[in-house]
Amino acid sequence: MPQNILLKINNLSLKAELNDSESARDFAGNLPLRMSLSRWGDEYYGDCGIKVKQAPDARVDMEVGEIALWPPGNALCLFFGPTPVSDDHLPKAASEVNPIGKILDDPGVLKKYGDSIHLEITLS
Repeated sequence: MPQNILLKINNLSLKAELNDSESARDFAGNLPLRMSLSRWGDEYYGDCGIKVKQAPDARVDMEVGEIALWPPGNALCLFFGPTPVSDDHLPKAASEVNPIGKILDDPGVLKKYGDSIHLEITLS
């Protein structure tokens, strides 16, 4: 069953939903989280301290608004547009990531932020 979360950056709050995958359940079990994320094209990523194995549905081709975990870096990834390795307007991860959910509000608002953000994630 999907689980609702809230992403907070400064005064911005974005509603999001976690899917029912093992990686998403591991992530939810570690909430709330506070972390710093760096920008790579239209993706924010950062070490969330959650170790997961690569999932059977891991992939590099993502959709705008998807949330994923990157096993090699214990990193959370927020995709909101093309990355430096994208072939088109869609996000592409540097290597395979485990999709864990999606941003329900407009992820395009993340474009207004700079090279790094501080993020708080809670269950909602």
